[in-house]
Amino acid sequence: AWSREQADELGVKGWIRNRPDGHVEAHVEGEETAVEAMIDRLRDGPPAAQVDVVRIWDADTFEFEGFEVRH
Repeated sequence: AWSREQADELGVKGWIRNRPDGHVEAHVEGEETAVEAMIDRLRDGPPAAQVDVVRIWDADTFEFEGFEVRH
């Protein structure tokens, strides 16, 4: 829920999900500065989260309509 709130605030679209191995995977699209801001927020994470590493790579865009939490 925290990630969706951050995405909505920044106006980015895409998705995020927790993986069974404890990692978190996300796809974020939007204006470059908004995507960079989202990445910065994901580096910090929500309260009580422990973020050790953030890996970034370019991906095709899909023009999502919003930001969703996938399960």
